[in-house]
Amino acid sequence: MDENTRDTYEVVVVGGGAAGLSAALVLGRARRRTLVVDAGEPRNAPAAHLQGYLTRDGMSPADFLAAGRREIAGYGVELTGGMVASAVPDGDGGFALALADGRRLRARRLIVTTGLVDELPEVAGLAARWGRDVLHCPYCHGWEVRDRAFGVLAHPELPAHQALMVSQWSADVTLFLHTAPAPAGQDAARLAAAGVTVVAGEVAGLVVEDDRLTGVRLADGRTVAREVLFTGPRPVPRDGLLTALGAATRRTPFGAFTAVDETGRTSVPGVWAAGNATGPHEQLVNAASAGYRAAADVNADLLFAGLDRAAAAGAAPQGA
Repeated sequence: MDENTRDTYEVVVVGGGAAGLSAALVLGRARRRTLVVDAGEPRNAPAAHLQGYLTRDGMSPADFLAAGRREIAGYGVELTGGMVASAVPDGDGGFALALADGRRLRARRLIVTTGLVDELPEVAGLAARWGRDVLHCPYCHGWEVRDRAFGVLAHPELPAHQALMVSQWSADVTLFLHTAPAPAGQDAARLAAAGVTVVAGEVAGLVVEDDRLTGVRLADGRTVAREVLFTGPRPVPRDGLLTALGAATRRTPFGAFTAVDETGRTSVPGVWAAGNATGPHEQLVNAASAGYRAAADVNADLLFAGLDRAAAAGAAPQGA
């Protein structure tokens, strides 16, 4: 391979989580020269285990990623650490990429799977317990903490929702209103029916003893004994690359996310996106599925583009 083609790829996948590795696996099996650029900042890193992924239930996130990397390497897919600082159209249907370390790449197609960041409420001690006994998703962690004393830090816009959801995993649920308004109407009736205790007042911090959560401390000095606290973080997509390329967004109750079609195509020709970069509810198994779909569509796009070029080149002499 000469110097002009050494850093040229058919597809560059930006992000090496479930969506990115799944896309890379499909592309490697399709014999596409593919590179995965991974910043090494997975959303689920604080969690000890992943749940709800058929055949991988209970596996550690680190082991999951290691297995995925081994699989894509078996098909010749390259992986490099780092971040893509910029991507600009090259005028020939592809993209010129610059990595943060100065490396320059070219790609005919891009799949962006950069995920999101969870911004936690500003409550003392919350971040230190994140992924341990401060949790977000009952489908991810509810079984493991079932029947314990749950606390729920109310979301300002949906104060009752999470408390109602987690009541399926415990009969002992306390909703801390914190800065949220008191639920009324149907929400209040449902909370009462579920047996959820509602506590007014701002939460000041957590009580931790012997490296485990034992209570929630309110600003007025009260302490409520709890073993688990659920909270709804603000999901912030890592979409800087997509935004710089001019990708259209869609509004969700949790903010703006990159708009994609059913295959992951964005509004930018040659750019696909998958996983949590496109929405806050893409669980691990869904992200892997979305990466698979995007890769299959990218491969078809490259295939037919190549055939069309060959057909046009073959027809040119006759037309002339």
